[in-house]
Amino acid sequence: MILDREQIKEIIPHRDPFLLIDEIVEMEEGKRVVAMKYVNADEYYFQGHFPQEKVMPGVLIVESLAQAGAVAILSMKEHRGKIAYFGSIKEAKFRQKVVPGDTLRLEVVLERLRSKAGYGKATAYLGDKIACQCEIMFAIGS
Repeated sequence: MILDREQIKEIIPHRDPFLLIDEIVEMEEGKRVVAMKYVNADEYYFQGHFPQEKVMPGVLIVESLAQAGAVAILSMKEHRGKIAYFGSIKEAKFRQKVVPGDTLRLEVVLERLRSKAGYGKATAYLGDKIACQCEIMFAIGS
């Protein structure tokens, strides 16, 4: 399944400037998702992080991963129209600097999914190198 930004906005409530994924390139609803984030020099956060060396904040990389995971969960019939809230972030590690011009490939594998929560492993790649990896938990609200 491939989704563009407009289709993503039909699934998750995020909007610019806080919609941090540009397209979904693979997805198995409720199981796994691969999304892309095209990092542009005009992103709002580069004005202050850091003006002399623009680097995408790690927390926004994790947020991008969470948004990708939310698409996989909220695409499911039983969760459509709901919101996935961050429940926890564990073992976050940042291994590569993300800068303007980079393309982040965001992969989330949902390991457990219940009616009110989801757990997954999330990895952001720059090419074949890991930029960030973590475990995330979502609380599913109405």
